Amino acid sequence: MKLLQKQCIYTLSAAGLLVTAICSFSSSCKQPPAEQSTKPNIILIMSDDMGYSDLGCYGGEIETPNLDSLAATGVRFTQFYNGARCCPSRASLMTGLYPHQAGIGHMTNPSENFTQHDYHVPGYRGEMNPQTHTLAEVLKTAGYTTLMTGKWHLGMERKEQWPLQRGFDHYYGILDGGANYFRPTYPRGITLENDTVNIEDPNYYTTDAFTDHAIQFIDQSKQQDSKRPFFLYLAYNAPHWPLQAPKEVIDKYRDRYHAGWGKLREERYQRMIQMGLVDDSWPLSKQDIFDWETLSKEKQDEMALRRAIYAAQVDRMDQNIGKLVTYLKKHNLYENTLIVFINDNGACAEGGDLGGGKKENLETKIGFFLSYGKGWANASNTPYREYKHWVHEGGISSPLIAHWPAKIPQKLHGTLIQQYGFLPDIMATFVDISGATYALQKDGKPIPAMAGKSLSSLLEGKNKPVHDQPIFWEHEGNKAVRLGNFKAVMKWQDGKGEQQHWELYNIQQDRTEQHDLAGEMPEQVETLAAAWQQWADSHQVLPWPQMLDSLHANEHRHKSF
Repeated sequence: MKLLQKQCIYTLSAAGLLVTAICSFSSSCKQPPAEQSTKPNIILIMSDDMGYSDLGCYGGEIETPNLDSLAATGVRFTQFYNGARCCPSRASLMTGLYPHQAGIGHMTNPSENFTQHDYHVPGYRGEMNPQTHTLAEVLKTAGYTTLMTGKWHLGMERKEQWPLQRGFDHYYGILDGGANYFRPTYPRGITLENDTVNIEDPNYYTTDAFTDHAIQFIDQSKQQDSKRPFFLYLAYNAPHWPLQAPKEVIDKYRDRYHAGWGKLREERYQRMIQMGLVDDSWPLSKQDIFDWETLSKEKQDEMALRRAIYAAQVDRMDQNIGKLVTYLKKHNLYENTLIVFINDNGACAEGGDLGGGKKENLETKIGFFLSYGKGWANASNTPYREYKHWVHEGGISSPLIAHWPAKIPQKLHGTLIQQYGFLPDIMATFVDISGATYALQKDGKPIPAMAGKSLSSLLEGKNKPVHDQPIFWEHEGNKAVRLGNFKAVMKWQDGKGEQQHWELYNIQQDRTEQHDLAGEMPEQVETLAAAWQQWADSHQVLPWPQMLDSLHANEHRHKSF
């Protein structure tokens, strides 16, 4: 593959006219000067496949003191929504658009088959649409140095799809959707800038490496220009499968989970009520799996270990976030740095009820698909329904922590923000606080307007909704729309002989989605369903059966070679 020159793209506003300048990134190409006195540094941290209630500050038992501390001196959102799956969420986050607008209505093309998820229609190309802006490209217009470490998952077949070609000054991480934590190898290996890196360190662990390189990148950028603000996107692959963590961290949880998932759900549910995260009028959703007691002692031991390794992955991520915060404090960068922590989708039930992968591979450095199963995912999403892939609350609800000592009023520290938001709001918020320009054209062609709204008013303590229009979801035929307190949601019934139908919930009164109001309020369902269809028709969303046909055709074509 030919190495492409990295470009910086920025738009200047003058006399009401937008003028786009494009130049090769070199010492002779200057970024807009930074306004050192006002612009905050921005750190966006994303975890991968973590449940809504796994963090301590969201009701979990896993030790996450560093994120808990950020929450205690910042704010937590109780109703922040993701895109239900890894790469659609990342496409929405990175572009400020709906995933279908960004070309990833389903999934990106994996390294094993670069045509698998290209369905040859605009909303489903399996890679991020080049006719979009990324957070990095937009923040460059405000003079930011742009840095990324971790999981990309937005296209990898050609280098023009990679982070450095989409606005980042430096990159270290995995381009595909997952990798072995201890021994990431090609094609699911490590990339530094635009080059493949061979990992030979016997103590290597991706979570540690992503943090260490993030700190190195910040340090380098500050040595080059101490006044220029930086944007860091730190995208951990933890706690996505494979289940892998250092032994000393696993040991902390080795005896914690032998009581099973039902007991864990009840414990978390009660803590979440006490913390104000859950209204005590919302019943705990139905346990979505058989009782723990039906398992043999041997199987219970295995499942407790799977959960312990998962907990260790979250714990190690928190330790690394603490390392980053310590660096910021040491170098006087802490006060005027906005840190946002989010997760990409609900807990992952992939691998079946009892998880996937050979138990013999647990606590080794081999294996790739090692998961903890539906029972533990149900506990991770306490108290909500469903999982990653689906768009009931368990599939799309994310923790969000925002921490910014210089701007978030002290009276808000430790408080819960009950207004809802979703991933496209991150672009709008960063544009708002940085003074960046989001141009409505690129290379002379139109760019969709931002789909989100700035959350800045909520960080300032103004307790008013930011969304007065519906927000929408579609993934693998699962559909949802929310406006105000009402949410209509439809679960795809593939091959089950069941008719597709909308459910309706009053999220304020019933966020665990236990009382379907569709039969009682048909007009509300009709209104929301019509809004969803209008959105789908105008946002490159196509019927899922049509996309399934394309997927099956691609799979057949790949097997025939």
